[in-house]
Amino acid sequence: MAFWRSRQGGGILLIMVATLSFALLDTATKHATQFAPVLMLLWFRYAFQAVVTFALRFPVQKKQLFATPNPRFQMLRGALLLTTSMCSFFGLMHLPVAEFTAMVMLTPMVATLMAAITLKNHVTHRRWWLMLMGLCGVLLVVRPGGQVFGWALLFPVLLVSTYSWFQVLTSRLSGDENPYTTHFYTGLVGAVLMSPLAIWSWDTQAFLAHWPWFIALGFFGTFGHLMLIRAFNRASAVVLSPYLYTQIAFATLMGWLAFDHIPDAWAWAGIAVIATSGVGNALLSVKEITAKRQ
Repeated sequence: MAFWRSRQGGGILLIMVATLSFALLDTATKHATQFAPVLMLLWFRYAFQAVVTFALRFPVQKKQLFATPNPRFQMLRGALLLTTSMCSFFGLMHLPVAEFTAMVMLTPMVATLMAAITLKNHVTHRRWWLMLMGLCGVLLVVRPGGQVFGWALLFPVLLVSTYSWFQVLTSRLSGDENPYTTHFYTGLVGAVLMSPLAIWSWDTQAFLAHWPWFIALGFFGTFGHLMLIRAFNRASAVVLSPYLYTQIAFATLMGWLAFDHIPDAWAWAGIAVIATSGVGNALLSVKEITAKRQ
């Protein structure tokens, strides 16, 4: 019990709560898109985040909540995350939660590749092999004739690309920004950009009939990201990164409970390969940072 009360133990618990929240968000999204316009759901998810973050942080930060040295960064970051969410919402309309989540878990490795290209970060041979291993896992999940093979695979492919650029940009500039300010602007930018589309697709009857699901989307998205921020405030990325892959287990469980979907044998193998390569990539980061400190 003493470990879980420590900063690192608390950070691990918080990161697992965050991944559970994201799995619940994806599950609720897949269900809500059956009876409400996707663009309307997206707008509400980001508007909820902006309003709740303002309500929680303005009494603490006052005007500093709006202070940012990189307004263009905040706009670009918000637009990238909005595009990521859009791909997620549309993708979950057509793909099972577990397989979709497993493919999205390639993002950290793709971000590593992009950082190597754009930021000239060195990538070891072991990382290249782990990335290749993750790609093989995806091919097992999306093989022709499998449960998820089809045109809808374009959504997770685009999502991994935009979310990887989002992570690279965040990594490059995060030291200049208050994380709660960034969280607020992420919701605000997403809500502003989605407003014209939300008005065009607005369905008052759907909102009145199913408003708890709108609240659920806003809550799980906002709460998950807040837990993520608090987790990284308590422990380092190298400690927490392996635990991000618990989202695959949570997503598989939610897909079974909510939609009675169980991945087939080949998909299970692919999910295991993706998770193994991702955890291996995270553990390699731990080893490299430990070696530098010594």
